[in-house]
Amino acid sequence: MDPLGQYALSSKNSGRVQRHAWLNDLIHHALIRAEVPADKEPQDLSRDDGEKPDGLTLVPYQSWRSGTWDVTVVHTLTASYVSESAAQAASTATAASERKSAEYSSLSSSYIFCPVAIETLRPLADEAQFFLTEIGRRTTLCISDPREADFLYQRISVAIQRFSAVCLANSLTISESPS
Repeated sequence: MDPLGQYALSSKNSGRVQRHAWLNDLIHHALIRAEVPADKEPQDLSRDDGEKPDGLTLVPYQSWRSGTWDVTVVHTLTASYVSESAAQAASTATAASERKSAEYSSLSSSYIFCPVAIETLRPLADEAQFFLTEIGRRTTLCISDPREADFLYQRISVAIQRFSAVCLANSLTISESPS
C-alpha cells in the first residue's frame, strides 16, 4: 500500500468485490421497486470473451429492447488518472464508461447497454447518471415519492464510502507486539 492508502482502493481485494455486489444489489432492488423485473448475472447473455453483464431487465427497458448494465468503480486518484481527474470532473468515470461500452458492443444490436461507471470520489459518467435517474423516475411513478432518485444516489454514495473504508481496513496489517 502507498503512504496514502490508495493502493487498497485500486487493487483486487475483498472490499472491491463486496462493493461491486452491493452496488449491483442496489440497482437490482431499485429496478424491482420501479416494477421493472430484472435478473442479476444473466446466464444466457455474454459478450465475445465470455464475460457477462451484471444485470438484465426481463422486460423491454427502452426502444422495445431489454436493458443490461455493468457496474465499474474507478479510483479517482490512481496515479494514471490524477491529471485527467484534476482537469475535469467525472473524466475517469467517462473513460471507464467508454471502455465498458466498447467491451459490450456485441450486445448493442439486441439490448440497451448501460455502463454504470462511478468514481470513488463520487462523480458518475453521464450514462450512469441517465440510467440511475431513469430508474428513480420510474420508481417515483410507482411509489409517488419524488425523492426516489435522490434516495438511490444517496445509497450509492454511502456504499462507495462504506466499501472504500472496507478496502482500506482489509489492507492494514496488524503487527503483533512482543510479549
